Amino acid sequence: MKPTAVVALGGNALLRRGDAPSCDNQLLNIKIAAKAIAKIAVDYKVAIVHGNGPQVGLLALQNLAYKEVAPYPLDVLGAESQGMIGYMLAQELQNLMPTTEVSTLLTRIEIDANDNSMADPSKFVGPVYNKEEAATLAEANNWIMKADGEYMRRVVPSPKPMNIVDKKSIDTLLGAGNIVICCGGGGIPVCRTDNGFKGVEGVIDKDLSATLLAKQLGAEKLLILTDADAVYLDWGTDKQRALNNVTPEELAKHHFPAGSMGPKVEAAADFAKFGGRAYIGALEQSVEVLAEEAGTCVAMA
Repeated sequence: MKPTAVVALGGNALLRRGDAPSCDNQLLNIKIAAKAIAKIAVDYKVAIVHGNGPQVGLLALQNLAYKEVAPYPLDVLGAESQGMIGYMLAQELQNLMPTTEVSTLLTRIEIDANDNSMADPSKFVGPVYNKEEAATLAEANNWIMKADGEYMRRVVPSPKPMNIVDKKSIDTLLGAGNIVICCGGGGIPVCRTDNGFKGVEGVIDKDLSATLLAKQLGAEKLLILTDADAVYLDWGTDKQRALNNVTPEELAKHHFPAGSMGPKVEAAADFAKFGGRAYIGALEQSVEVLAEEAGTCVAMA
């Protein structure tokens, strides 16, 4: 029986920083991702979790253009992004692997409605702006903006994932031999009420959801692919250096930005403590990263 690998594709890996957020640009990067995943699927059962920061931010901007109705909430826009990105990924994978079933599952993830992030947003969504543009948009739309490298981006609440509501469906599809695209954008955030579940205004970090999925599936490996080729110390300075093989304890000695590499490092360390092997690296080097020939591998000593 094949071992299981959860592959987490960053929203910025599917739509690069500074690129126009067009369908053509996204499809170009999705084709790269599909080729990499197709190679991984030869030896592993694969569940794919994709990010949606740029995409859900774009949907929110488009949403503002029509003034006749109130804007749709972020949980609904997250569901839209799951369908959009999931369709494109599934189609490209099916084109490469015509005898393999590929399924996209709209996935709900339970969160705590009182999560601390609701009061302190940290999840980047949408395109990048210069400081002047960011200030204008923040005032016009009542948005919170934070620095993302040399640019500014909108931030929204990012509650921690607690439970995958649709886990049984994922199990069924993987058991049938499907490649499963699930928990897209970190999953649709929902919370329990006396009348069942209801949507929550926020965007769950896809790396934390991918770790939760990997743990609940009993996966052997977690592969986090982004637009960085590894985890670096002293990033952006003359002293920057990549970490190749590292333990969770060693990572805990350093600080990584909450809006970018921080959640990836947290997710990888969490999965390593659980007993798996976690990897962080570039989309184009996914096979090499999984083979521990590139990127960063996080595992217990």
